[in-house]
Amino acid sequence: MFIDKVELQIKAGKGGDGLVAYRREKYVPLGGPYGGDGGDGGNVVFVVNTHKTTLLDLRYQKLIKSEAGENGKNKLMHGAKGKDTIIQVPLGTIIKDKTTGKLIADLVEEDAQAIIAKGGQGGRGNARFKTPRNPAPDFAEKGELGESKEVIVELKLLADVGLLGFPSVGKSTFLSVISAARPEIAPYPFTTITPKLGVVQVGDGRSFVCADMPGLIEGASLGKGLGHHFLKHIERTRVLIHIIDMGAEDGRDPIEDYEIINQEIKNYVVDLSDRPQIVVANKMDLDAAQENLRRFKSKYPNIEVFEMIAPIQEGLNPILYRAADILDVEKAKQPMLVIEEFVYDYVPEPDKYSVSKIGPNLFRLEGDALLAKFRQSNFETEEGARRFAYLLKRWGVDKALKAEGCVDGDIVAIENNTFVFIDE
Repeated sequence: MFIDKVELQIKAGKGGDGLVAYRREKYVPLGGPYGGDGGDGGNVVFVVNTHKTTLLDLRYQKLIKSEAGENGKNKLMHGAKGKDTIIQVPLGTIIKDKTTGKLIADLVEEDAQAIIAKGGQGGRGNARFKTPRNPAPDFAEKGELGESKEVIVELKLLADVGLLGFPSVGKSTFLSVISAARPEIAPYPFTTITPKLGVVQVGDGRSFVCADMPGLIEGASLGKGLGHHFLKHIERTRVLIHIIDMGAEDGRDPIEDYEIINQEIKNYVVDLSDRPQIVVANKMDLDAAQENLRRFKSKYPNIEVFEMIAPIQEGLNPILYRAADILDVEKAKQPMLVIEEFVYDYVPEPDKYSVSKIGPNLFRLEGDALLAKFRQSNFETEEGARRFAYLLKRWGVDKALKAEGCVDGDIVAIENNTFVFIDE
């Protein structure tokens, strides 16, 4: 089964908590704090595996998680880092954020990998907070939560040459005779409903990857028929071989077919009409083929047309040599064709926190930076609570609350926790 798009929820591992511990050994008076740091949480990493050709392995994995980091240990020993979760995907896979639609990674090279969700940082043990004024701190940080995202994973095939044409014009037969690929071949429309790849060897030793795509129909650029499922897979191809049923076996007009296909690839989200195109007149053994070819050349005198009878391999070599020659030129101009582009816009650093009034005498604090510090703070100790309160004051949260109308005795909510505001 060919699966080329899945949606996943991924969650990186939480960082381990720091430890509160003290050195207690004979003959070592006032040993001091001895708690180690927590280990970082595991990442979720996508890695290219060239042996994979589909996203089938991910189809039923709705949630992918990484291992949490270990908590800190005594004797200043750090907790172990959580194990990364490795997701193997085919070459040509892209990962997008489902919420924003922004591209996270575009894996177009062998052995490429990308961290899609980063594990949380481990919390610091109490030994990290030792100072001359506080030689025996009784608090430690909790580990950060790992990143959590909903992503769309999509495969766009990486082929050098893509085959264009209406259903049943002979694309599958063409691929089967020029490569070791064995696509289904039958005398009915839409025999090919999933892309097929084949490695083509040219007589002079050159080779390239050719993709047989599901047949196009009019309106495909708008999603009709197999629509976008077809077109997205030719986005990365460097050369297009446009196969036309010049014998008009299905009663269609070859000239009209040629024009419809070219209009569809021009109307697609990514204009594909500027790709080098090799026009192939197939089924030249049929009665109407010569007359239709004459009409085609009369209307398009500047287009070179290669005649072919695919089942008996007549006329194949000139097509393959021409494709290889064009590929040499295209590769020299552009080493790697990548349609998806990273666009880096300047984004101001977000505010550390925000204050909102949500009811009478009730206020809420939000913000990624504030919530991260809140989750790392240990409120089971007086010192941990005091440090968080000092952080809020240093950030100016007290002043921001008062500016919103918060007075002594009002309630301040952070996530699902509430605190009494004391105006000092």
